Amino acid sequence: MSGLPQFRIPATYMRGGTSKGVFFRLEDLPESCRVPGPARDRLFQRVIGSPDPYAGHIDGMGGATSSTSKCVIVSPSTRPGHDVDYLYGQVAIDTDFVDWSGNCGNLSTAAGAFAIHAGHVDPARAVDGVCTVRIWQANIGRTIIAYVPVANGEVRETGDFELDGVTFPAAEIVLEFVDPADDGDGGGAMFPTGNLIDELDVPEAIVPGGKLRATLIDAGIPTIFVAAADIGYAGTELRDAINGDAEALARFETLRAIGAVRMGLIGSIDEAARRQHTPKIAFVAPPSDYVASNGRIVRAGEIDLLVRALSMGRLHHAMMGTASVAIAAAAAVPGTLVHRAAGGGERRAVRFGHPSGTLRVGAEAKLVDGRWTVARAIMSRSARILMEGWVRVPADGF
Repeated sequence: MSGLPQFRIPATYMRGGTSKGVFFRLEDLPESCRVPGPARDRLFQRVIGSPDPYAGHIDGMGGATSSTSKCVIVSPSTRPGHDVDYLYGQVAIDTDFVDWSGNCGNLSTAAGAFAIHAGHVDPARAVDGVCTVRIWQANIGRTIIAYVPVANGEVRETGDFELDGVTFPAAEIVLEFVDPADDGDGGGAMFPTGNLIDELDVPEAIVPGGKLRATLIDAGIPTIFVAAADIGYAGTELRDAINGDAEALARFETLRAIGAVRMGLIGSIDEAARRQHTPKIAFVAPPSDYVASNGRIVRAGEIDLLVRALSMGRLHHAMMGTASVAIAAAAAVPGTLVHRAAGGGERRAVRFGHPSGTLRVGAEAKLVDGRWTVARAIMSRSARILMEGWVRVPADGF
């Protein structure tokens, strides 16, 4: 309907890690969008500019990549021992849906900072030093602790911490993912099939012989790991090598769907199209020299292994925060494809090479009663407010 006014909603546009998203306080949303449902989905899509057949997000706040097509809702937590609830929506770019099936580890960093900005943390706790923000990740029902630097009662955003994949330095925020392989009641299985390596039946066009080894893990986010060499890659590839190859992307999506069925996340391959955010699919290789996307040479001696991961059907420009947790957890378990690519041995942390550079993530795995568990995973990121005020959407947009 033409001639309708625009509706304005308080919002904050933030970078968290190597992602960006539009952040809302729950209480600032229109009443119909404060609960899950079509109204909330339509609002987030209109804010981002989706679905966009041009895949450009010209008429919205999105950046037409999986890293920049995100919305977040933060609210005071009703869960004991937590400061805020953090709910994340991955908005599809050119198709009509919002995926609520997983978390964004990068924006978890910004969620901690935003909780302070939004007034959801007692100002007396954010005077000087580091403010500990306990976050309930509502999509997956897990706890994340953000250690946010503060000064004079405000979040300290500038600093000298450098994160590969982010252009400018900022203040370091340490994230702790508590029980990242737990389903919330202590009964979660880090390896859903019970195997450290599964053999997947795949089309001959993907692998001659139709058999492909994979490590299927649910830690941080459900992830499918395959060996780069098994699918014809070196593990040093940058975005254009994958994202410019439509046939390669189709093969990866087929693999992702097959793995999702094996993990029990979906009932049939056809359902994968409506669950693009999870699981992730990644390929790993032993360390070797390569040139990162900014032109820097990453030496094999700097890293333990190479990892490339896809998000929402495209090779990620760096590495998703939640997938980084999965990498660290899998690297800590002897026998997984990730552990083998990292050279084996006992490890409590791993530094891996991704398209934009390197990242170190700590995780310690233990075998308890025949089941592998990870008590926590730790990494450093940064976050910064890019813009704050109101986002405007047409009144018929939700």
